[in-house]
Amino acid sequence: MCQQVLAAQLDAATLALAPSCVAAITWRGRVVAVHTSGQPRMDGAPAGPGTVYRIASMSKSFLAAAALSLREDDVLNLDRPARELIGGLESARFGAGGAGSVPLDATLDELLSNRSGIAEDNPWGDEHLAEPREWMADRVAEGLRLSAFPGTVYQYSNLGVSQTGRAIEAVTGIPVEQVVRERILDPLGLSATRADPSMYPDGTDLARGFRTFDDGSHFRPEPFVGSGALGCIGELFSTVGDVASWMHFLGSAFDEIPDPGLETVLSASSRRRMQTGHTLMRTTEWPFAGRRLDGAGYGYGLICELDHRFGRVAQHSGGLPGFSSHMRWHPTTGIGVVVMANSDSFGAWRPASAILSTVLDAVGGPSARVRVWPEALEAASRMERTLVSGGSLEDLLEPVPDTGLLSRNVLRDVPWAVRSQRLAALTDQAGPVQENLPPLAERILTAPTPAALRWAVPCQRATLLCDLRMVGLHHPVVQAIDTQLAGPDGRKPAGEQSLAQDHIQVLI
Repeated sequence: MCQQVLAAQLDAATLALAPSCVAAITWRGRVVAVHTSGQPRMDGAPAGPGTVYRIASMSKSFLAAAALSLREDDVLNLDRPARELIGGLESARFGAGGAGSVPLDATLDELLSNRSGIAEDNPWGDEHLAEPREWMADRVAEGLRLSAFPGTVYQYSNLGVSQTGRAIEAVTGIPVEQVVRERILDPLGLSATRADPSMYPDGTDLARGFRTFDDGSHFRPEPFVGSGALGCIGELFSTVGDVASWMHFLGSAFDEIPDPGLETVLSASSRRRMQTGHTLMRTTEWPFAGRRLDGAGYGYGLICELDHRFGRVAQHSGGLPGFSSHMRWHPTTGIGVVVMANSDSFGAWRPASAILSTVLDAVGGPSARVRVWPEALEAASRMERTLVSGGSLEDLLEPVPDTGLLSRNVLRDVPWAVRSQRLAALTDQAGPVQENLPPLAERILTAPTPAALRWAVPCQRATLLCDLRMVGLHHPVVQAIDTQLAGPDGRKPAGEQSLAQDHIQVLI
């Protein structure tokens, strides 16, 4: 199936935009299907799974991981104002100047998550990737003109993120490329991921960059953009195999039991932090327009999407003159996609997005996996027994706060007399509860969190839906309950919109 999906999404019209392309579907770090096309150097040699492409801004996640590694060792404080580590940033201002201007007080956290106030600079950043550190330091010291209040708005700033590299060099005294290699690449065995073509052995299948200005009718060679002051945000080269391992390293941070071997490189907590949106992004704009998302945000070197059907998806693109790449993965299932091509006209994010969505849909991927609290199951069971037997929820309000099932607000928010009347009206419509009900665990429909449940109570004419939410005290108590009539599907009330939580896999 995966091979067919790759072939369908990487059709002739798409592939015509680059001299070569390598795309892979991955699962938990392993390439399970790969599609190759074209010639990476236009010299007659075909592209293969081991072809090395420049991955450009996909490098930002490696930079972020290195920064978090130093944070875990108490070497780098991401909440410290960046200007305390990086000379020249104190000259940056937002506003018309004078007394009304606002200085740059952004932290490394805000720089990494693209909300520092430094303006968007995609085309400029590509062109100046190789500028010497001294030249870039002079530009910063002259005084950056900010385009937003620091800490308030998403703006994709290569210059801003690169200041994290300068901070890393300030606290370690060594080049940031060496820090990334020693702390991240080498421990993970990512031997095909390097910062410069000269670091690969002779004979490496290295793709060259090309550009087209007539939709692929003609291509012209594009020299590699060098690596300088901005190199840390876009200099890396890699393969689909190494990126598959990288996606698993990051995505597996959401596993119920983290891999202790990966914890030695970077904790699961820090990896989850990378894949959590810190800066709100507009989902009506590129690269989200036309897709159904519940939200999106920029994390640390990664974009986090909340897909309306599949839940959390982490992703990032890479683009430089001559190259286009994209990686995206679904932490819940461990399925990922990486697409690389050697033309910046290719737009790797388009087929990559379609490939992942198609595969997830084909396998029925859950939006999340949630293990419910035993206390939530017990509360649901006791509530159901009480209601089915005709008892009163007031019986569950025990006098000792630490042993009661219901928080006292439950019957203050809606008194039992009112709840009883509403429940009677519902049971008149649904009829008596069916006899010999399956165990409650088999009737759970969803659990948005470990503290919340929805389960079904089949009756003779319809199905009742029961919802509860608990509050996470040492002794959890129910803080909200509801009972509704199910619609025709027996899983949701009529008129309730579809939600990602409808597709959660509940673990008991």
